[in-house]
Order: sequence, then structure tokens, then C-alpha cells
Amino acid sequence: MLNYLWAGMILFGILWGTVNGRLDQVTLGAINGAGEGVALGITMLGILSFWNGILNIGQASGLVTWLAGKMDPVLTFLFPSLEKDHPAREYIAVNMIANLLGLGSAATPAGLKAMEELEKLEEDRRAGRAPGPRRTPGTAGNEMCTFLIVNISSLQLIPVTIIAYRSQYGSADPAGITGPALLATGISTAAGVIFCRMMDKNVKKY
Repeated sequence: MLNYLWAGMILFGILWGTVNGRLDQVTLGAINGAGEGVALGITMLGILSFWNGILNIGQASGLVTWLAGKMDPVLTFLFPSLEKDHPAREYIAVNMIANLLGLGSAATPAGLKAMEELEKLEEDRRAGRAPGPRRTPGTAGNEMCTFLIVNISSLQLIPVTIIAYRSQYGSADPAGITGPALLATGISTAAGVIFCRMMDKNVKKY
């Protein structure tokens, strides 16, 4: 769907430029945009490589496991039905740590693995191998919904990606977004957590 959307926008822009006699500006804009895209990609590659490396070092050194242990109270509050030794917990912790650092790209693999483990949990529940409500196939469980909402709201202490964008486009204070980003993501995460807890209580009533 997005392919059709982008193709339509490009085609519309070319037609509009042709009709209004500005095809040269359309061509110049495409060339400049391509150059900016390459430059931004190189900038983001360096920053994300650095932070992904830090994250991998943390995993290899056991720091991530240690942080996941420290996050037990938070994970227990958010996922009360998820057993403490379940493999999804560490992936969720890695995802949350990466999001706290504003590393959406680094958070994605851990998020996908967490979802895979949570889906296995739902399969075990349907087969009677794990405690919890049994839902029909294709229906997301409470843990999956909660994780998705927390991941989307994405509390960020250091919005690395946005800082990189601002730096690339010549901002005088690239890190000036840190405070507003922390406030905005803090509010969105709090709203998401409150909603999840309310829905969990409603589900338990029935």
C-alpha cells in the first residue's frame, strides 16, 4: 500500500511540475533530496552503529541481563501474568532500554523476538500447557497488547535519532529537544500504562 502511495505522490508531483512549467524545479528537488537522503543515511548509520555496538557489548558483558533484573518490578507491574523466568522478559527489557536511549532501530529486533515469545505463550495457553486465559488463534493476549502500547509510546531519556536528524540539518542546539521529548514521551507512556492496567482489570472482571 505504501508503495502505491509514494508512487502516486511522485507521479502527481511530476505531472504538477509539468503542467505549471516547473519540471526543472522538480528535477532539482529530486536530486537535492537524494543527496540529503544519502548524507542523512550515513549520519544515522554512524550513530546507530555506535549505540547498537554499545547495546551488544552490554548484552555480551551481562549488563543487559543485570538491567533486566533491575527492571523486574517494572516488568512485574506491566506484565503480572508473565512468569519471571519467561524468555520474553529479557527481550522486553532490551527493547525498553533501547527505546529509553531513543534507538528505535536497535529496539526493533528485541521487540520482534519478544512478540514471538509472547505468541508462543499464547499457543501454550491454548494447548493447556501454561496458565492463563485461552484465546482464539490470531487474538493478541494481554501481554502482547501491553508490550505494543508501551513500545509505541516509547519513553525516551535520550532521543538519539531526533538529535541526529537535527544535527544533520544544521540545528544550533541538536540536543535541545531532549527535555520536550522526555516530557512528551513520559506523558504518552503514562497514559498507555494507565489504559493497559484499566483494561487488565476489566478483563479480569469477566
